Amino acid sequence: MPEHAPSLQQSVATPLLLSDGHAGNKRQAEALARALGHADAPHLTVTANALAKLFAPRSFPSASRALGQDFAQCLQQPPPLAIGCGRQAALATRLLRARGSFTVQILDPRLAPQHWDAVIAPRHDGLAGTNVIQVDGSLHSVDDAWLAAARNDFAELAILPAPRVALLLGGVSKHWPMPTEALLGALNLLSQAVAAQQGTLLITTSRRTPVAWQKLLPMLRPALLWRDERDGRNPYPGLLAWADVIVCSADSVNMLSEAAATCAPLYVLGSEYLQGRPARFLQYLQAQGRIRAFDGSLAPFAITPLRETVRVAAQLSAMM
Repeated sequence: MPEHAPSLQQSVATPLLLSDGHAGNKRQAEALARALGHADAPHLTVTANALAKLFAPRSFPSASRALGQDFAQCLQQPPPLAIGCGRQAALATRLLRARGSFTVQILDPRLAPQHWDAVIAPRHDGLAGTNVIQVDGSLHSVDDAWLAAARNDFAELAILPAPRVALLLGGVSKHWPMPTEALLGALNLLSQAVAAQQGTLLITTSRRTPVAWQKLLPMLRPALLWRDERDGRNPYPGLLAWADVIVCSADSVNMLSEAAATCAPLYVLGSEYLQGRPARFLQYLQAQGRIRAFDGSLAPFAITPLRETVRVAAQLSAMM
């Protein structure tokens, strides 16, 4: 037996990452690459034409020219390893596999997983197969080192009165038809709970947050409110790192997964309105004791951080 086992970086080729550029997809691909030992892996944003947007990940005669010039050139010299995330990237990884690349697809491609060498899919989607790695939630980079770096980058948050309560607010979706009236009621409860503890409210929104919702937030008198770049740099990493309690809207599996990876108690706002497959993820988190539904209480409770990315990377490495 060798004295030192090879690291993931030594045993896994530098991957080419592919996505449509959307933050959630890009972050998952980059998180997996980081866990494989390649934090600086190149990232190619595919630019799908109308046919690719319609048919991906299903192939069609002109598919090799449907994802942009950069990808067309990539096909001429395919990388040994390609990692894609999202439906458009799934077409790209399919095409690269036909050219000899080992391909990894993150998220359920809604097509038989045999079209890729490995598929990493949320457990709540129910996808199974010999080459499928199931993940509870989504892939991300939140771990002790990431949180320490975020605390350093946003050191100014340390002086704010505790408990520091972070509100991570997304937006309505087909799986989360949260009424504005219900949101307003929950926000009022949150404001009262923070005031009762003489704590600090910190709020960040997402690109999905409706403008009407954003207009409600100043009335909560948060110490920090971020809606877009006009409010300065996005403090989201700092909120995850410095929060004593996190309140997260139920709509985003990515946000919930990242918040669940911290050491802070996690309350979910509007969980009663969540429907479909994402609701299964919430049920899992509840069964694990990792979350509680927000009902006006911010009482602390013991938690174990949910961190899946390293496990998934090790399982993937063993498949290569």
